[in-house]
Amino acid sequence: MCRKLSAEAGTSEPQGADRLWRGNQLAGPPVVSEEQQLNLLSTLDLGQEMPTPRVSKSFLSLLFQVLSVLLSLVGDALVSVYREVCSVRFLFTAVSLLSIFLAALWWGLLYLIPPLENEPKEMLTLSEYHERVRSQGQQLQQLQAELDKLNKEVSSVRAVHSERVAKLVFQRLNEDFVRKPDYALSSVGASIDLEKTSHDYEDTNTAYFWNRFSFWNYARPPSVILEPDVFPGNCWAFEGDQGQVVIRLPGRVQLSDITLQHPPPSVAHTGGANSAPRDFAVFGLQADDETEVFLGKFTFDVQKSEIQTFHLQNDPPSAFPKVKIQILSNWGHPRFTCLYRVRAHGVRTSEGEGDRATGATGGPH
Repeated sequence: MCRKLSAEAGTSEPQGADRLWRGNQLAGPPVVSEEQQLNLLSTLDLGQEMPTPRVSKSFLSLLFQVLSVLLSLVGDALVSVYREVCSVRFLFTAVSLLSIFLAALWWGLLYLIPPLENEPKEMLTLSEYHERVRSQGQQLQQLQAELDKLNKEVSSVRAVHSERVAKLVFQRLNEDFVRKPDYALSSVGASIDLEKTSHDYEDTNTAYFWNRFSFWNYARPPSVILEPDVFPGNCWAFEGDQGQVVIRLPGRVQLSDITLQHPPPSVAHTGGANSAPRDFAVFGLQADDETEVFLGKFTFDVQKSEIQTFHLQNDPPSAFPKVKIQILSNWGHPRFTCLYRVRAHGVRTSEGEGDRATGATGGPH
């Protein structure tokens, strides 16, 4: 009962105060006396404290753990770096890498970079460089023009002399194939009539003592012109530019052609063919050696083939036992003339046929 009364008394007091405040609000600004202020303070529960904010202990402990782990990691890293820097292995590795780098740099300077002495001593401007390039290009063009000119000249020379070279090669390959029988050949019985033949040339400047012996004498006899061996120096020489040789044929022959052969100037040891015969005449001799029949006059041209055949004027044909070759001039040699080979072509007849043919001509020409 006492508790109920006290509760009602407690509630009645606040209600009275509330009523008083509301009346004051309606009446105007309240006027609070000191006694009322003391009553109001007495109503407040000064024993009650303000609530303090509470922080979770688990969050703080987690934060402290993270910070400690981070600090320990940073410290370990700093310690390891310091140890690695201060270690001998790091120093050895650094020195090795530095030495390898320096060796590679030195090798590059020696082998990859051109020597300094090959570098131009003076620096050229762009215009000077272009000028030098242009001048060198002009020189190259001039050289190319000269090469083209030489090529054209060589081509023209080849074109001009191609036919001549072809003929010369053909003649060289077929020089022994005149395709006519040769009766002025020692192997078939031909010989030289030395009594009616000019004397041999004697060179007094080279007439040494041992050349007077036959086996040391280099002068060739007239019979060499009846041999097929034709090479420089193997010839019969007579003095001057005029002379003759009489060939005794192996029988009576109706002469039709005469062939003379002389090496070309390109293979002559003296550098030319001025000792070759030029103008010559051919005569047919009868058995009495007194009757001569003129068979023609001809010219041997050394600029043409080395083997030249001349057709004789033996019409109607007559048979002769001998033939005479009379040299009238040579190609300019002042001391002697050389004969290399003489060939006589025709048809060989019997003695009776030759006499009848001679009688039919009505005597000598």
